[in-house]
Amino acid sequence: MVKVALQIKATLENIEELKTSGDDFRYYLKFTCGNCGEVSEKWNYVSQSESTPSKRGSGVNHFVSKCKLCSRENTMTIIEGSTQSYTAEDQGKFKTLAVFDCRGIEPAEFSARQGWVAKAIDGGKEFTDVDLSEGEWADYCEKIANPVGVYEIEHRFEKTK
Repeated sequence: MVKVALQIKATLENIEELKTSGDDFRYYLKFTCGNCGEVSEKWNYVSQSESTPSKRGSGVNHFVSKCKLCSRENTMTIIEGSTQSYTAEDQGKFKTLAVFDCRGIEPAEFSARQGWVAKAIDGGKEFTDVDLSEGEWADYCEKIANPVGVYEIEHRFEKTK
């Protein structure tokens, strides 16, 4: 069992908090098989709202796949309570967004895509279903009479305990 944290770094313009939309948020990932080293060609998603009962024990898996090269079955679970938001204070540094319990696979790539929630500063509007597919997002908040945006989004994976 390997625990891997997905960390992001971004530049926020007049945004105080950027977060996932909840349990139904889809983390789009490509994986590396721990057995043979094969990297998946297609994007797969992991979501807390979709689970499969574990074959061993009473737990659940949020993602189950079979490696195309070695046929090994691999699983991943989003650790309960590990999801966090990215705030204005976090700008310029990486912060853990979620932690995955990986069995047989490790995430290799992350694609931000849609389903984010961005809250403007000073009690401004909360923008739902923010799409970061292009690596950035911009809009205008009438409540604070200023542009808002998320730019230069980066990610990395860190093994944790």
